[in-house]
Amino acid sequence: MSVDEVGTERGDSEVDESGWDIDPDDEPGAAMVATVGRQIKAWREAAGMRAGEFGAALGYGENLVYKVEGGRRIPRPEFLDKADEVLGAGGKLSMLKRELAEVRYPKKVRDLAKVEARAVELLAYGDHNLHGLLQTAEYARALFEMRLPAYEPDQIEQAVAARVARQAIFQRAPAPALSFVQEEATLRRPLGGTMVLRRQLEHLVATAQLRNVAIQVMPIDCEEHAGMQGETQVLKFGDGSALGRSEGAFNGRAVDDPKQLRILELRYGMIRAQALTPRESLAFIKQLLGET
Repeated sequence: MSVDEVGTERGDSEVDESGWDIDPDDEPGAAMVATVGRQIKAWREAAGMRAGEFGAALGYGENLVYKVEGGRRIPRPEFLDKADEVLGAGGKLSMLKRELAEVRYPKKVRDLAKVEARAVELLAYGDHNLHGLLQTAEYARALFEMRLPAYEPDQIEQAVAARVARQAIFQRAPAPALSFVQEEATLRRPLGGTMVLRRQLEHLVATAQLRNVAIQVMPIDCEEHAGMQGETQVLKFGDGSALGRSEGAFNGRAVDDPKQLRILELRYGMIRAQALTPRESLAFIKQLLGET
């Protein structure tokens, strides 16, 4: 728990930009992408167009066309829309966007998003950076750009898009109860630069005022801290079951045993009690925003 568009004239280094790589561990997703690729190829051949001619009409490279048709590349929505228009598919290719909407994200991220989508309550303590559900797109991009070994540009965009897509949890109805405790350091560290941090703090202020969201800050000068073993998260579901994980417990693996979950909930309860209250935390974040 807790994770592109060009013509042949622009060079092979850019040819792949209009899509995403396929998760090697996602066999069902790979099969779907292959099916979509075959459909695109069938429409192209029925129109009597060569791959290079088709790519030029779309504004992309021939190499990308072969990758998409061969099921080796997940096409972006705009690629499918252009292909539909050029081939006169009457919306049949554009409709494939729905089938590919989830597949474009790594399987482990999709699995996490599905778990979060079922949750009626989420408890999350973060110590190194802001929880993924709280991040702006540019803050998330800054984080992914710092990863080593370095991600390729399209991998970064794919990861950012997947992280932002998870935030649909804030629009759910009925709304889940979301509780976050963040270390003060995560609110002060200017990852991505001062303006990225400022916009991130503005986002936190707005999010903290949602009725179903509680954001609390753990002060740096706190003399007692129950979260020294690392990040902790618990997700509770409508059927009474739950799933949790903590870096410093049970070898860091996800657990669903009631006894183990009680330990994580106790730990999180202590962390929340030691942190600033939601009202105090909101005032603190606003103060930081004023200083940034």
